[in-house]
Amino acid sequence: MWKLRTALLVAVIALVTPSHCAIERTLGMIKPDCVRNKHVDEIRKIILAQGFSFVKEKDTKLDVASAKSFYQEHNGKEFFPSLIEFMTSGPVHPMVLEGEGAIKKWRALMGPTDSNKARITAPDSIRAAFGTDNQMNCVHGSDAPESAAREISFFFGDDKQGSWSYLSI
Repeated sequence: MWKLRTALLVAVIALVTPSHCAIERTLGMIKPDCVRNKHVDEIRKIILAQGFSFVKEKDTKLDVASAKSFYQEHNGKEFFPSLIEFMTSGPVHPMVLEGEGAIKKWRALMGPTDSNKARITAPDSIRAAFGTDNQMNCVHGSDAPESAAREISFFFGDDKQGSWSYLSI
């Protein structure tokens, strides 16, 4: 009997779930300031509460060459040297996050780049809660599907074979 109920529930969910809800993956990264201040677990709980799945995550430290490569689109900008110095100042915690509209949803959860602005315009955001300023803003997130693919590959390699398994939480 329970198999029949389960099958019916799955069928009902399939009927009421909009087909336009795209499951996406994005890169989220907890930056050195929040790793150093031991906010990783708290931020992970916030992410989970918003319905994301963790596909992969790790702790790592960027060297100067890796940081320059990761942030190559900012090369030549005035803040680039201080960005590289900050991003190499301690460990980071990159995560592959998955969910419906993950890129847009993660960016909204992060809040504005400037943590001071986030405290005014997005007071429930991660940057408002944990960030310090425009640079030490606690988290990074991909801004488009193309950058998500590049950034995920940067930290975790490709998943062409679909071999990544979901983390059990």
